[in-house]
Amino acid sequence: MDPGSFQAALTSTTCITNSSIDMPLTELSASQATHYKNSLCRALYSRTFTWLVSRLNNATKAKQYGKRKVLGILDVYGFEILDNNGFEQFIINFCNEKLNAVITETTLKQEQEEYIREGIDWCPVEFTVNTAVCDIIEKNNHGILCLLDDISSKSLDENEEGDRVLLSRVLALCGYSHPVPDRRRHQTSDNSLPANCFRLKHFAGTVTYNINGFVEKNLDYVPKDLLHAMYNCAHPLLKFLFPEGNPKRATSKRPPTVGSQFKVALGGLVRNIVSKRAHYIRCIKPNELKQPRIFEMGLVQHQVRYLGLLETVRVRRCGFCHRQTYTAFLERYKMLSLHTWPNWQSAPVEGVSYLLRDLPIPSGEFAFGRTKLFIRSPRSVFELEEFRRERLEDLATLMQKTWRGYRERKVFLKKKESQIIIASAWRSWRAREEYRILKRRKLVDWAVRVIQRHFIRWKRKMFLLQLAEELSICSDSPINRDWPHCPSRLAETSLLLRRMHHKWRCHKYRMKFDQTARNRMREKVTASLIFKDRKSSYPRSVSHPFLGDYVRLRQNVQWKKICIETNDQYVVFADIINKITRSSGKFAPILFVLSTSAMLILDQRTLQIKYRVPAAEIYRLSLSPYIDDVAVFHVRATSPSCESGSEGGPGCLFQSEMAIKKGDFVFQTGHVIEIVTKLFLVIQNAVGKPPQVNITTEFEANFGHQTVMVAFKCLGLPEVQPGQIRVVRKSGKMEILL
Repeated sequence: MDPGSFQAALTSTTCITNSSIDMPLTELSASQATHYKNSLCRALYSRTFTWLVSRLNNATKAKQYGKRKVLGILDVYGFEILDNNGFEQFIINFCNEKLNAVITETTLKQEQEEYIREGIDWCPVEFTVNTAVCDIIEKNNHGILCLLDDISSKSLDENEEGDRVLLSRVLALCGYSHPVPDRRRHQTSDNSLPANCFRLKHFAGTVTYNINGFVEKNLDYVPKDLLHAMYNCAHPLLKFLFPEGNPKRATSKRPPTVGSQFKVALGGLVRNIVSKRAHYIRCIKPNELKQPRIFEMGLVQHQVRYLGLLETVRVRRCGFCHRQTYTAFLERYKMLSLHTWPNWQSAPVEGVSYLLRDLPIPSGEFAFGRTKLFIRSPRSVFELEEFRRERLEDLATLMQKTWRGYRERKVFLKKKESQIIIASAWRSWRAREEYRILKRRKLVDWAVRVIQRHFIRWKRKMFLLQLAEELSICSDSPINRDWPHCPSRLAETSLLLRRMHHKWRCHKYRMKFDQTARNRMREKVTASLIFKDRKSSYPRSVSHPFLGDYVRLRQNVQWKKICIETNDQYVVFADIINKITRSSGKFAPILFVLSTSAMLILDQRTLQIKYRVPAAEIYRLSLSPYIDDVAVFHVRATSPSCESGSEGGPGCLFQSEMAIKKGDFVFQTGHVIEIVTKLFLVIQNAVGKPPQVNITTEFEANFGHQTVMVAFKCLGLPEVQPGQIRVVRKSGKMEILL
């Protein structure tokens, strides 16, 4: 840079007349030159800092493919109440006031309005938003920033005169009756307010601002002479930092003021926050000394009150942590229910209802709105994600298994086709060679016999090929009795082949079994031996596999702690069923668990054990021959059982020597065939002999100290639903009406 031109730009200024021709130079005073120097330093620092941040952002920007996702962190200004508060504190506190109003609007008002709009039962939480201060500062044509820009545009010669005019207008704007700001009209009206000052009551407290310097700091104007001098520097960076110094881009328009720039930037920041999904971290200052291990109760309580944390806590405790539209929720978790997987055709809210009904999560964790589903605690969201992850692993395994089977079958069919072509070509060649030999030796008679023999073989071959073609279409199931028709001469051969084919199909079917399939087949065979031609609802259960754990109890952390204490680690069956009370005949839902050693009845919400009956103490199982889901488990008269909440701790003393006579249990469940079959096998393994299975319309049951006759009466309904079963309890008889 040329020192002479730079010194001239600092000590003089060019005045442009109306004709834009005469450009006289005006010498600057020492204070004016100092002001221009300070403006240049601030502009140089600010523009260099902005250029450096832009370079860093461009260098570290990651390449985005598809939809761009951004995680931004906003560190809000600290609220400033100093001994002498000027224009800088006014701007900073205005930003804090605006952001506090936005945060309060988002966290308290909009969330409560959404609960009311969705029809959720909600008691509104009262709160206050200090929007009056924001209006006084930024309101168009009447706000303090607007007054400041108006006075700054007049370019007063003396900044002190501009500050006095601004103070008078601010005091005239506020007036005596305004509830938020304080003002001083006369020197004697308020001794606590210094001269040339005004007060604003912000959300964090009342702040006194000194008006001196407001106009000067708001202008922050860099003269054109200095801009031209910086642009003419040899360093290329300065040409980039001061583009308005280019003579080709010269303009007479004044640059925007600091207040207007800050107002526009703050408006853009607020719009950006509102358009994003914001998460807030509230920081509490424990003491004014900035020292560790010092906790000032009054200071902390003041911050908690003006930040609205009490209202926020009340809204969070009564509200819901997660919400999602029914369509989005169903699309994400539809694989967790057989009703909604793979596609749900009806209304999304009905699909969500079926989906939640099949999940082992309490109904109190969910609330149905008009368009969204609300989830109360984060724990329920984590459980849903865990269920979804496990289900996706199962579906991935199924896809892999299907693809591998398809690939191997394709390879096998190709090899089979190649083998048939090769074998056919070989037989043709061998037949031609034999024919040439016979013709050469002129052994006609022998050739005729050979031809006849080959003709018979060919006939057999054609029969076998036709048989193989027809058998490839037939089912490979061992229970299939279809067999192609054969000639009468090959009846014995056909019978032998039929037996061999049946043995092969049975062997192939058995080879598909793993250990789990063998266990399920053993249970199915046991169910057939018990219920076939005896229970009307048995044919309906043949096609449904016995899953055992319908509520995912084996993955429950609380159950793992309980089963260690009761020695019931392996769960054979677990489901929520109805227990019919022996006194009134009412249905009570409970969690029924069957382990390898005992039968347990638990509370479905708390998993608290109500009864535990060892398998050796169950000696008989009674059912009706009709299409119903009721079963009675007969327990020995001295069977040890307990109720949760008894003396000795929160659980039960399972090894107690006390024998309490509880009587038999009556259950109603849609898996009655599976429960009885699994309990039959558990008792057989525990005792060494199977229990008695009684299937009749009337039998006796022991209800404590009373023997009751249980009778089933069918009213002729084609299908019996759980809600259609009525239980009538009389003095010495219990009637179950179907």
